[in-house]
Amino acid sequence: MIDAVSATATSRNGHSTNPVGDGRLQRDERTVIQSLAGLPGRFARGLADQAMQRVPPADLDERDPDYIREALPGMWLLSSLWFRGEVRGLGNIPEEGPVLLVGNHSGGNLSPDTTVFTLAFSAYFGVERRFYQLAHNLVLSMPGLGFLRRFGTVAASPANAEKALRSGAAVLVYPGGDHEVHRPSWQGGRVDFAGRKGFLRLALEHDVPIVPVVSIGGQETALFLSRGESLSKLLGLDRMLRLKVLPISLALPWGVNVGDFLGHLPLPAKITIEALPPIRLRDEFGPEPDVDEAYDHVIRMMQETLDALAAERRLPVIG
Repeated sequence: MIDAVSATATSRNGHSTNPVGDGRLQRDERTVIQSLAGLPGRFARGLADQAMQRVPPADLDERDPDYIREALPGMWLLSSLWFRGEVRGLGNIPEEGPVLLVGNHSGGNLSPDTTVFTLAFSAYFGVERRFYQLAHNLVLSMPGLGFLRRFGTVAASPANAEKALRSGAAVLVYPGGDHEVHRPSWQGGRVDFAGRKGFLRLALEHDVPIVPVVSIGGQETALFLSRGESLSKLLGLDRMLRLKVLPISLALPWGVNVGDFLGHLPLPAKITIEALPPIRLRDEFGPEPDVDEAYDHVIRMMQETLDALAAERRLPVIG
């Protein structure tokens, strides 16, 4: 079952132009806002509020290697048969010690590329190696997803990231957060961290290498129409719950899916992920790195790799 994911140390140097089209789906967001600001809007606020109340405090000791070991066979079936997962470049990740894995991610609140990469990492390095994934509070509070904490998923915060790195762990972070994971489907070929540079300061403070992790395919698991940023502001979710977006998508089984609070059934898109060689900021940018320069460098490397992965694909979903 593990053969479905190839673990190679090779990283791509030559890159192609992203063939993804630049077409735009024109939508009148004001109409959507008006239709959702009434009873459906109150329902969305209530759902989000209940979800946030379910978030438990972070506890790194909840990660359970025995549980992960027992769960791997079934999860590999999901990764192999439904997502046809392929993970490259795991040999680029340092074999021991703390490391910051910085990824782009796609596919809504239940991002499938996280699942595929977590399984590949656990199989390649062994379940005993400490590995944590940072996720939005809403993901951890979704009904039936408490098991993610046993895989090492903790709420995304600087304090939790620092605690995990101090423990000597590999830590997977998604700087783009909900802004990136809910981007419209026609922007699926774009790495979009929204200018967030906290991961660079974290790496510098703890003097750990950064390993970019580039994925493609997640944004093909549904039709993502809008981040719903204006809708989130209108409903006050940005102030109350730190939700800067209230995404709108077409997804199974809901049809029109607002907020993705309950997740959705993803289409069986092929997920391909590539880990790039580690970046040691002070080695590459001097003892006092310019954060803006380092940010541009990381984004450029990841975008070039994403363009190359996109050039390999024939059709959406099919891969």
